[in-house]
Amino acid sequence: MKTIVKSENTSVLRCGDIMEILGISDGKAYGIIRQLNKELEAKGYHTVSGRVSRQYFEECFYGITRGREAV
Repeated sequence: MKTIVKSENTSVLRCGDIMEILGISDGKAYGIIRQLNKELEAKGYHTVSGRVSRQYFEECFYGITRGREAV
C-alpha cells in the first residue's frame, strides 16, 4: 500500500498540490508545471517532469522570495 505524505515543507509541488492551491483542473496545473519548468531550464536548472520547485512557484504566483514578500 502506497502512503502519500502531504506537507507544506516539501521543496517540490506536484499537480495535485497546484490544483488544490489554485483551485484549477489537472490539465491547467500540468500546463503551469510545464511552463515553470521551461523557465527554470532556460535559466540552467535541472527539472523533473510533473514537479516544480515550491520556491519558484511561490515567487511567480505570489511574489514571495525566501520567506518574505517582494516589494
